[in-house]
Amino acid sequence: MKDYLAKGLLLSLAFLLTAASPVEEKKTLAPNFILKDLDQAPVELASFRDKKPVVLLFWTTWCPYCERALRNLGQNMADLDKEGIAVLAINAGEPSAKVAKFAKNNGFNFRIFLDLESSVSEAYNVYGVPVYFLVDKKGYLREVASSLPLEEARILAQEK
Repeated sequence: MKDYLAKGLLLSLAFLLTAASPVEEKKTLAPNFILKDLDQAPVELASFRDKKPVVLLFWTTWCPYCERALRNLGQNMADLDKEGIAVLAINAGEPSAKVAKFAKNNGFNFRIFLDLESSVSEAYNVYGVPVYFLVDKKGYLREVASSLPLEEARILAQEK
């Protein structure tokens, strides 16, 4: 019985020591894509690599929370740009005419990108909107959030 107790104690101690040891963070490269905006001008995510962090916002016209997120984005767009942070507002799977009308009716004057076939949304495993992805200067995914990760983006903009 003492042997079982001693072995159990040793196994528990080994487990605790292993669980408490630091684990190296696994980085995931953000899936690259090329999307066009409402004026058919393309953007490639990889074009920002080694230059600036990128905030991706996936959204739809039918989502009231998305409209609020886009308004918030519009209010912060100039400051983010000055701070060296790129923002890509990506509509997930809706026709360009519908998105253009929505943008015009709401006074959104920033670039809006179209994921017409939802292939980029699928690559990022977007199952609900709005959702933000924060990509660092090296092209790695650093955060997924339901609200604009302003402070985190500002920190990444300062990294070398």
